[in-house]
Order: sequence, then C-alpha cells, then structure tokens
Amino acid sequence: MLQHPATQYRPFPQVKLTDRQWPNRTLTAPPVWMSTDLRDGNQALIEPMDLARKMRMFRMLCDIGFKEIEVAFPSASKTDFDFVRQLIEGDHIPADVTIEVLSHARENLIRRTVESLSGARSAIVHVVSPISAPFRELVFGMSKAEVLDIAVSAARLVKQLTAEHPETKWTFEYSPETFSATELDYSLEVCNAVTAAWGAMPDNKIIINLPSSVEVSTPNVYADQTEWMHRHLERRDSIILSLHNHNDRGTAVAAAELGLMAGADRIEGCLFGNGERTGNVDIVTLALNLHTQGIEPGLDFSDINAVARTVEYCTQLPIAPRHPYVGDLVFTAFSGSHQDAIKKGFAAQKPDTAWNVPYLPINPTDVGRSYDSVIRINSQSGKGGIAYLLETEYGIVMPRRLQVEFSREVQRHTDHHGGEMSAADISQLFSQTYLDTKNPLRYVEHHFFEQGDSQGIHLVVEMNGSTRKLEGKGNGPIDAAVHALSGIDVALHVRSYEERSMSSSHQGGDAKACAFIELTRQGGADECYGVAVDANIVTASIKALVSGANRFLAK
Repeated sequence: MLQHPATQYRPFPQVKLTDRQWPNRTLTAPPVWMSTDLRDGNQALIEPMDLARKMRMFRMLCDIGFKEIEVAFPSASKTDFDFVRQLIEGDHIPADVTIEVLSHARENLIRRTVESLSGARSAIVHVVSPISAPFRELVFGMSKAEVLDIAVSAARLVKQLTAEHPETKWTFEYSPETFSATELDYSLEVCNAVTAAWGAMPDNKIIINLPSSVEVSTPNVYADQTEWMHRHLERRDSIILSLHNHNDRGTAVAAAELGLMAGADRIEGCLFGNGERTGNVDIVTLALNLHTQGIEPGLDFSDINAVARTVEYCTQLPIAPRHPYVGDLVFTAFSGSHQDAIKKGFAAQKPDTAWNVPYLPINPTDVGRSYDSVIRINSQSGKGGIAYLLETEYGIVMPRRLQVEFSREVQRHTDHHGGEMSAADISQLFSQTYLDTKNPLRYVEHHFFEQGDSQGIHLVVEMNGSTRKLEGKGNGPIDAAVHALSGIDVALHVRSYEERSMSSSHQGGDAKACAFIELTRQGGADECYGVAVDANIVTASIKALVSGANRFLAK
C-alpha cells in the first residue's frame, strides 16, 4: 500500500474502435527511422552536448544508416543554431540524409528556425503545439478554436517562409503535442486543418506525428488511437504517419510496435531510449526486435559496443548493464540451468540454419558481441557454464560426470570467496584440482616393456620427497600403471577412460591431448577423476592416473 492518501487520476482516454484491425497484423518491414538524439535527447541532458559532441553523434547516426535526423532546436539556443549552420556550411550532411529542426508554433521562433536552415539541400521543419485540455485550459486559457488557430497560423507561416528558399527541398511536419491525452475528434480536426493549410499532396507528402508526449495509457489504447487517426485522417495518401513515444509507463517499445501495426509509417526516438523523464522510445531495441523476426531493420548495429561507447561519451549517461541487446550482462548467464541449456544450444547450432539457442533471442555476433561473455560463473552457476568456459577458452572438453564433480569444487570456491569467477579463474582452479597435483605423489617418468601377452611398466614417482621405482603388469598401459601403484598401497579401479585433443586460442602450435580417468577405490563406492595434459596421449593417461591417486590420497 502507498503510504500517502491515494491521488485521484484521470482514467485512460477511451477509443470507440470495435472493429480494430491491428491485433491481426504483423510487422513485415521497418518504418522510416528518425533520430531525435540531438534534439529531444540532447535537451534532456544535465549538461547538453557541446558542438564537438553533437558533431560526433551526428556522424555516428549517419554511419548507422539514419536518413532523417532531428539535429537541433535552433530557436532555443545559440549552440543549437550554430550547430545547424556548421552542418550546412561545412557540408557535413550526406546527400541522402535530411536534417530536421523543431520549433514551437510562435512566429519569432519559426522565423529563427527557417533562418537556421538557409542553404540546406533538404530539410524537415517540425512544428509542435500542445492541444490537450490541460494545456488549453490551464496553460493557455484558450478555447479549442483559438488553439486550432495557433497550429494553422504556424503552418501557413512555415509555408510562406520556406517558399522564399526554393533551393531547399522542404518537408513539413506537425505534432499535436500531448496527442495521447487529447480527445481524438479534436486531434483529427487540428491535423486536418494543418494538412489543408500545407496543401498536402501524394507527390508532396507532409508528416503528421502523433506523440505520446507523456505516456498515459496501455500500449493497446495507443494503438487504437493510432488506427483511429490512420482511418479518419483526410488526405491520408498525402501523409506520412509518424509516432513519437515516451516511456513514462515503461511500455514505449510495445506502444510503438503496436502503433506500426495500427498503420503508422515512421518512428521518432533515441538510441537506447534517452529523452525527457523516462526517455523516448528506444530505437535500438525496436530495430533489433525486428532483426530477431527476420526483418532487415535498415540500421547497422553490427558493432553495438562502439555505438554504446559513443552515446555514453556524447551524453555522459551510462547504459544499464541489463539494457536490451547492449547491456554488458544481457548475453551473460549465471544460472546453472541456463548455462547448461545455452551450452547444448551452441553445440547443436549448425551454420546456415535458423538461430535456435535457448535463452539467447539474438546471436551475439550479429551485434558484434562475442560468446566470451555469454556464460559467467558465480555461486548460482552450474556445470554447463563451467564446462562451456573451459571448452571455448582452453579446449578442455570435460566428460559429463567430471562436469558434475568439478562444479562442486567451483561451488565451494565461490561460496567461500564470493563474487564472480572469470574463465581464467576457472582454469586456474581446474589446474589446481587436477593438473598440478603433486602431493603426495609426483610423476617423474615411465618406461614400458613387453612380457609375454602382458604390458609392463617401470613407473618412477616421487613420494613425500623420496623417489620410488614401481613396476606393474597388465593388459595395457593403464592397467599396468594401476598395478604398479598398488605397490604403495594405492588400490584403484578404473571406471572409465576418455582421451580428447585440445584446441583453443590459448593453446600454442603444438597439439596436446587431455586424458580423463574416472577411478574408484577397490572395494569402495568412493570415486573421483584424474586429469592430465601432455603432447603424448599415453603419458597424459599415466599422469591422469597419478592425478586421481593424489586426489584419493588427499581425501
């Protein structure tokens, strides 16, 4: 329960749309993308970007593939005005990119805005005016007719001023600010009046942008509002219907996706969801959501880390570690069951087949991330993640029962020390547990000899500082070595034996083999593994036997 008396809130705006079509539609193509990182995103920063940061952000947005970029609010500050002039006069705008600037619907601001665009090859003039009841009644103290006249007068002035600059290809955009909280019939009336004032035609389309300036409803209601406007707007064939979603309820991405299903053509937003209050819609998430459905989004996020670092530098805002697709931990599994499923998914994934790895909706390499960070180890982790790291980083492919055994060692380590274990930490613990065991036995050398149908071995070990020469016979090298160790009261039985070649970026040019021997004490149920690595597989097997003997003796 809230600790204070409940505030009374307005209910969601209601939409009478009983035959809605958007629930039956699916997305098949990307929208027109418009980045407002340099305008809406910039004005939301504690310290707005200086000219150098704005230029770095602009160039990155062009490289990603944005063809429409809202670069400034030129009437709001000299920095913004100067940046627009720098882009135009310095010829920094690619031929296929159109810059956009915003202005409130006031004459002096519109004149300053059009002035900033002088000499541009192509530009979008974006005019915005609030039209909801709270603004009409509380902010402006105006009637519906008076608020409508503000929008129409602004549209006419924009058309008049831009006509004086025929060298520029002009596109007009109007946003009925606070659309999502405005009566639909009134929003329609204002938008129709603006499109009429601009003389919208199929070969000279204008943009009508429907902002959820403050997100006040569930995504389905916003989709209903969008579809209602899509179906009722006059001159619809002369309109590019655009959405500008904010994230106050945390559902901007869902609202934008449903709005596209409801008939919208265009999306305005910011990379990683920067913007006023809780932010604008996250264009990266929207685009990569399309990518996971097999739809080419038209934006290049193949090096998502580089994009993220640039945005963090320019905005001086951190990106959360769990942020969709880009956060440092989003391709990381700590849970043991998750790790095991991911490991099996990677093993089964074949080239040129549909992506089908559990818990990973996107292939990390599509966005320039590696598999190295997918599985990380802490006290919640299990055998699958541990096995994955040893295999991918060090070429050690553990048998399943060894995975279970070693995971207990890792669990004890993390429970005792806390924190996370890196791949190097896991490898070091594996070496300490299996490969580097020299007490009480240390392997020195061995030599084989034949005796009838049996295999004989002279095994030299060091035990508690003393050299011991042991001899044994058996039906093979390992059996002979088992019998040799019985000479120092180490009575062992081999339950299973596996040998595997090793290959990883950590290995040098010489191929090595890894031997795994599962042992039990003769006459007992206790069991453990011995492991060893050597260029010679037989030597690796003998060393693995000594490793297992040491682990039993240590118990």
